[in-house]
Amino acid sequence: YRLEYHGFPGSRDAEMIVDVKYQSPATKEFTVRSETGSKLLIEKVFKKLLQSEKEALAEENQKRTALNPENYLFTMAGYETTLDGPMYILQVEPRVKSKLLYRGRIWIDANDFAVARIEAEPAKNPSFWTKETKIEQIYTKVNDFWLPAFNRSASAIRLGGRASFSIEYKDYQITAARPMRSQGELAGYH
Repeated sequence: YRLEYHGFPGSRDAEMIVDVKYQSPATKEFTVRSETGSKLLIEKVFKKLLQSEKEALAEENQKRTALNPENYLFTMAGYETTLDGPMYILQVEPRVKSKLLYRGRIWIDANDFAVARIEAEPAKNPSFWTKETKIEQIYTKVNDFWLPAFNRSASAIRLGGRASFSIEYKDYQITAARPMRSQGELAGYH
């Protein structure tokens, strides 16, 4: 996690390196390996962010934020061929104004139908202190899973500053993934 702030009352930056252990369907454990920079940013931003990530796994929160027709309106915006292959581009509009939902564009891998990229802004301003926030999230395929690779947001701060926040995801280790069982296997037919 990396955060740079420039503005009133002065510039600050911080970085935190974290090991994350995720166990499906809803358990995340964070182990902080190192913290450098502004203690204020580490305590007031990074620690709250880690807590928010845990809370986001709750079933009710996942339901309210899922990228599905209950939460979003989808419009086909285009098609392009990238270095990663063909992509559908969809315009997404949230059905309700929520700081947990966003409006913008998503790139869908045409082969896997998985989200490969998001460029958006929050549907509702997440804080009084920010005027506008732009978000970019890039996903990568690791084995058979599409997982976050990079997340970047840039915010204009009401008092005249700018904040840049990024998360770089790397060194994935998928330890125990089993293929989905068919309906017949689940019912006991082999």
